[in-house]
Amino acid sequence: MTATWRATQKANRRAALIRSAAHLFAERGFAAVSTGDLGEAVGMSGPALYKHFSSKDALLAEILVDVSERLLAGGREILDSQHEPGETLERLIRFHLDFATSDPDVIRLQDRELPALAPEDNRRVRRLQREYVQSWDGPLAGLRPDLDDGERQVRLMATFGLLNSTPHSAGGPARTPVTHRPDGSNGSDAVDGTDGSEGSDVIDVLASMAWRALTG
Repeated sequence: MTATWRATQKANRRAALIRSAAHLFAERGFAAVSTGDLGEAVGMSGPALYKHFSSKDALLAEILVDVSERLLAGGREILDSQHEPGETLERLIRFHLDFATSDPDVIRLQDRELPALAPEDNRRVRRLQREYVQSWDGPLAGLRPDLDDGERQVRLMATFGLLNSTPHSAGGPARTPVTHRPDGSNGSDAVDGTDGSEGSDVIDVLASMAWRALTG
């Protein structure tokens, strides 16, 4: 029991560290955050961080690689559900909006701090991102067979530009709810103690804009 408890505590501390690091890196910039800052955010000494990560750079890599892997896995789960192309695209859009409104700090890190990764980690993240973007191409081609490869790529990139601007256009963290999972089911709609109606409206507007950018 003791060993299990300690393992759980270690996992929880690691998760808390990742969340805090993502917020600090997004707020101040990767280079401006010290190990002392990170330790203070989770109630541990700077040197104690090295029990969880070998370096600050390794922590940034963990954040960006992990989110890229989770996005790709979620996209593939939607594709494997074998829906019609239009419904698949709608689910992909909602899934990505769920990510963008749940992890706005990570969106900002993707925008700004990718060059700070070590070359190997940078290549890995970019490869995962390319695979995720391209996973949308099949259902788009199925829905709009009249579009050639180049036109679909333009629409995909424009759509991702729109979706990834969500943390800014929706007003940052805690403004919009997590409402959709990869399987299309609903999650919690409560945000900041409200019923989430304002955030839900924002999600619906952004989803509609993304749909038009992708298929219109």
